[in-house]
Amino acid sequence: MTASIIDGKAFAAGLRARIADHAAAFEQAAGRKAGLAVVLVGEDPASQVYVRSKGKATLECGMNSFEHKLPADADEATLLALVEQLNADPAVDGILVQLPLPAHLDEQKVIATINPDKDVDGFHVTNAGRLAVGLPGFVPCTPLGCLMLLKDQLGNLSGLDAVVIGRSNIVGKPMAQLLLAESCTVTIAHSRTKNLEDVVRRADIVVAAVGRPEMVKGSWIKPGATVIDVGINRLPPAEGESKGRLVGDVDYAQTLEVAGAVTPVPGGVGPMTIAVLLRNALVAAHRNAGVALADGAL
Repeated sequence: MTASIIDGKAFAAGLRARIADHAAAFEQAAGRKAGLAVVLVGEDPASQVYVRSKGKATLECGMNSFEHKLPADADEATLLALVEQLNADPAVDGILVQLPLPAHLDEQKVIATINPDKDVDGFHVTNAGRLAVGLPGFVPCTPLGCLMLLKDQLGNLSGLDAVVIGRSNIVGKPMAQLLLAESCTVTIAHSRTKNLEDVVRRADIVVAAVGRPEMVKGSWIKPGATVIDVGINRLPPAEGESKGRLVGDVDYAQTLEVAGAVTPVPGGVGPMTIAVLLRNALVAAHRNAGVALADGAL
């Protein structure tokens, strides 16, 4: 048996197309475009690439993109004042402060300053609390993208046994909350979990988000399970090669032989993250403007 390959790139393209349609309808109803503001502090090359791609994708979906760049040595007061200014700007529906921030800035303090109703990253403690108790709020983009892929692949998740490997606030914990809300039986495993292989082997759904290249082996996977690989790790170049390989947290070749379905790296979860960010920004726009959005539309 060879697993089905879950094409995150194709799913994300379909989601972006739906977002563009709803963004056009929103503009007509609200008399303005939905707006996403991205704040970048410093010159981190990876962050610059992310910000550029987010800005381009925002414009392609028919929303306004507002980019604010601060120097790496900007003080905390300057950054917090900018966030407060964006909180008060009616043209801005979503605010994203690109992480990581330079070491002298307090990330938690900055995130806490964002209005929770504009926190499209879903990192504010208010949104974490809303997710925990089942209230409408914003969920971090990567786990929400994983859930969309799972539901597209499996339909109803109720009663399935799910193992999330990783306990970060950005992926592991919210992923577990989302799966609980779908009536899965959820285990959060991590680097200290005893007999990790045995824990993973009983799961119908495995979400790997540990940041360790190819840690999860094919022999750990229950035959027919659905495997979502959130990891993205660059291996050092092999002898005679100039570039290293990109791999996930799951041994893809082995898992293909056992699983029912698996996401590739790259091309699986990665493309979903920006698509879900745009979805969150558009949902925020509807809520902020008091314009109805049909349940399940996005």
